Amino acid sequence: MRVGRRTAAVLVAACISIVPIVPASVSSAAPLTPIPTPVTDHCPHRVGPPPPVDESEVVAPGASSPTPLPVPDTPVGGEQLAGCGVVADPALGPVPPNLTSAGWLIADLDSGNVIAAKDPHGRYRPASTIKVLLALVALDELDLDTPVVATAEDWGAEGDSCGMGPGGHYTTRDLLTGLIVVSGNDCAHALARELGGTESTLDKMNAKARALNALDTRAASPSGLDAAGMSSSPYDLALIFREAMRHSTFRDLIALRTHPFPGYPKRPDVPGDTDHPAYPMYTSNQLLLEGYPGTLGGKTGYTDDARKTFVGAVERDGRRIMIVQMFGLTVESDSYWDQAKSLFDYGFRAPAESSTGTLVAPGAAAGANRAAHTATPTPTSAADTTVTAGGTNHPTRWSVRILIGLIAALAAIVLLLIALRLFARR
Repeated sequence: MRVGRRTAAVLVAACISIVPIVPASVSSAAPLTPIPTPVTDHCPHRVGPPPPVDESEVVAPGASSPTPLPVPDTPVGGEQLAGCGVVADPALGPVPPNLTSAGWLIADLDSGNVIAAKDPHGRYRPASTIKVLLALVALDELDLDTPVVATAEDWGAEGDSCGMGPGGHYTTRDLLTGLIVVSGNDCAHALARELGGTESTLDKMNAKARALNALDTRAASPSGLDAAGMSSSPYDLALIFREAMRHSTFRDLIALRTHPFPGYPKRPDVPGDTDHPAYPMYTSNQLLLEGYPGTLGGKTGYTDDARKTFVGAVERDGRRIMIVQMFGLTVESDSYWDQAKSLFDYGFRAPAESSTGTLVAPGAAAGANRAAHTATPTPTSAADTTVTAGGTNHPTRWSVRILIGLIAALAAIVLLLIALRLFARR
């Protein structure tokens, strides 16, 4: 009897002491530092982009939000590209570490082989990378030497600007150059007007996307500013950029590090204003600006909802590799450009025959690819979980504490029940 009471006392003491021990031991351990890459294996963005963080996509009173684009039953580019996590050949080794983009893709620009990807058909906002699609439409329809008269709506456009102004002398070529080099939203607005207005331009951009089999893409603004219904995917941006790189004019413009943009005279409506002379534009593509070896060009993008986006290409020893990054960030010393370089390095290390899918030719996908399925996964915040570069999930520091705490609590309950039973036998 005495032994039982002593045993019970020890067990109760253990129950009391076990809970404070756990937090102390966890908090004194080395902090976990998971790579801030959103986990997408469960396909949270198969139907639509992550939730907006501001009111940029609020529709006008009385208007309805656009319905999501149909999701093809058969993924464009091959069955492997249906995966929402990392899609890569294990024989190539681990994919680069420290990638913050929720979706990315590496492909051979010439063969169209997709070397590796993450959430290739996940739907994200393209931001200004959609300007590549606008450029394609402009190249198809507009005379580059046509004069364009600027309007107040042009130079009043929100966001990045080429620097258009009243009384300036511009051509379509100037606007297209400003669109690509400095991502000017004033140039985007002016080009859209030349193409028949915003709605007409969006119709043409979306028709072009469908013709390229970019079925995850819907342009909702010509410039890439967030708007209801806007979406694209790493795979689609690769299709669009690859098509654009077939145009010699686009290749010339996307490769410009700097280019003069026309000025305009002083504005009489602005007191004390002076003439605005032509000025040298500098590319927003840091790889091109810093002289990263072999850079052919690329298009950047950023909005609060889209985060950072990029599509670009590099050539080494006659081989051209392109990458796409979507919904990413620069964090501390891990810049988005360093992440881009690591993706290019991985692509060039891969054998030429490496393939997890294909960038299809215009018109190649039909029938089953266009059939929709209506399954809508439950939206999940991109910040909910993190993943290592190889795609292996790692719990956050708090999830580890919670798990250990639950185990400790369960053990305490079991020990307490044993103690109570021993007391009951007195």
